[in-house]
Amino acid sequence: MKYAIATVSLCGTLPEKLAAIAAAGFAGVEIFEADVLAHEGTPAEIGRMVHDRGLEIVAFQPFRDFEGMPEPQRSRGFERARRKFALMNELGAGAVLVCSNVSPLSLGGIDRAAEDLRELGGIAAGFGIDVGFEALAWGRHVSDYRDAWEIVRRADHPRVGLILDSWHMLARGLAPDAVRSIPADRITFVQLADAPKMEMDLLQWSRHFRSFPGQGDLPLDAFMEAVIATGYDGWLSHEIFNDRFRMASPRRIAEDGARSLIWLEDRLRPGRLPPRVVPEAVEWIEFALSEEDAADLGRLLTELGFALTGRHHSKQVTRYSQGAINLVLNTEPEGLAHSQQIVHGASVAAIGIRVGDARAAHARAEALHMTAFRQRVDPGDLEIPAIRGVGGALLCFTDARSERARVWSIEFEPTGAAPSAVLTGIDHVAQSMSTGEMLSWRLFYLSLFDFETTPLVEVVDPAGIVESMALQNPARSLRICLNASAAGNTLNSRFLAEFFGAGVQHIAFATDDIFAAARKAREAGLEMLAIPENYHDDLEARFALDPAMLDEMRALGILYDEDETGRYFQIYTRAFKDRFFFEIVQREGYDGFGAANAPIRLAAQARLACPPTIPRS
Repeated sequence: MKYAIATVSLCGTLPEKLAAIAAAGFAGVEIFEADVLAHEGTPAEIGRMVHDRGLEIVAFQPFRDFEGMPEPQRSRGFERARRKFALMNELGAGAVLVCSNVSPLSLGGIDRAAEDLRELGGIAAGFGIDVGFEALAWGRHVSDYRDAWEIVRRADHPRVGLILDSWHMLARGLAPDAVRSIPADRITFVQLADAPKMEMDLLQWSRHFRSFPGQGDLPLDAFMEAVIATGYDGWLSHEIFNDRFRMASPRRIAEDGARSLIWLEDRLRPGRLPPRVVPEAVEWIEFALSEEDAADLGRLLTELGFALTGRHHSKQVTRYSQGAINLVLNTEPEGLAHSQQIVHGASVAAIGIRVGDARAAHARAEALHMTAFRQRVDPGDLEIPAIRGVGGALLCFTDARSERARVWSIEFEPTGAAPSAVLTGIDHVAQSMSTGEMLSWRLFYLSLFDFETTPLVEVVDPAGIVESMALQNPARSLRICLNASAAGNTLNSRFLAEFFGAGVQHIAFATDDIFAAARKAREAGLEMLAIPENYHDDLEARFALDPAMLDEMRALGILYDEDETGRYFQIYTRAFKDRFFFEIVQREGYDGFGAANAPIRLAAQARLACPPTIPRS
């Protein structure tokens, strides 16, 4: 199918929107009427601007409150149409989107509406224009695509067809099965929009919360399967109304839109791209650091039971390891990690993901228009396929089928040090971002990896609300949490503001014995995050915990949660240089992330960031 997007989906001026749409790889564009009216140039100049960017105008939209009107409004509607058609001829648009009437003056009746569309089709034919009729979910008389199709069928005019919009159908809970019986040549074009499940007025839901496929909860697969069953192979277009999209970079939003269509069509017609990547685990996490910060982080890691187990053969890069965890500290005076350190300070510069086939993973990423990263490979080093991820940090792919599996023996010289074995692996990685970016990165991960998502949860920070969701593979060997907050002084927002952009804010290590891990860290001199006595008193009231175990949890600052699946223990370090922090978790069948404890942790961290002042007497 051919891909298009409506200009109403993006912010910016019309030239900015068109540039972003073309750069994202779309072939077509729906021109929103307000964009034409607000532009200083003539419709003909707009048409040339569209053509010069290699785009085709799929439709001019919308044409409102037309069918079923009484006189004199009916006659005025046809006069409006003639003027719009003349403008469309100048613009170079070959189709118009007519949405079902919402006017309180409109009259019901399938035959009346069909007669109006038949007459409109005759006028449109004189201008060489096609009419597409769409049922708005809140239409006064026509709110169901099946009624819209019956009107088009009875109009029986070669210039009048049906527009199918996933949002208007699925938001009302309408089954898409009847789409299968609609002839493909009677479908003018198809619009796609997703949305989160919400209980609210349809108009408000539509105007503020639509999103791209993969960013919401609507059953788009069923909708598209029905469309494909008709034999339709025409334009597939986005019409998205979303407040966050209108505040974001038009180029980023356009890229998300194109990626969502590529991903959706690949789901329904497999084989167009390399298959979704099955991630196995985090192979390494690389930190960009100054030499001073590297020494301090090295001490913290040693207190957590890590050991310096390798030094790079030619670079200022070291490896700390424990269990299946590999942490790389990079203090090179040039290169990507150095640039990352200059801009963000001590930060995560790269995450290595072990997959079945690193080359295939990289090929899929590029097919999804993700930004590949390439740099010179020095003698004795391996070429690691990589793409840009959250905050510009790298997402690197490694596998067991190539020499990349031996990166630690090929690139690093062993020190002979033996780490502790208390921490066993990386349980999850949490990345902070702006609220406007969260849907983009959800789509990024879902389209690339074989991931499932958890429902969005709201966590209370003392300074506001933090939205959080998790993406994880079915085996639960890779978990990534996305966190965002619109409140300016939450821990999440301060991380973004003070360190110039999104990135990894915390890393959770897995253990089979969190009590041993906490005791060893304390004995090594590591100060963990202090948890109030009130919290553990409440645990005693809520759960039937062993009193001796609860006393040790209180002494060590261990948090606890349980549900029908099992138990969860967690403990946190203080933030390193006020940037990122570490967590240790022990799972016993539990599949969540301790959301009930997040407000306690955030409050404790807020006290450290803004210690209370002592009034003077």
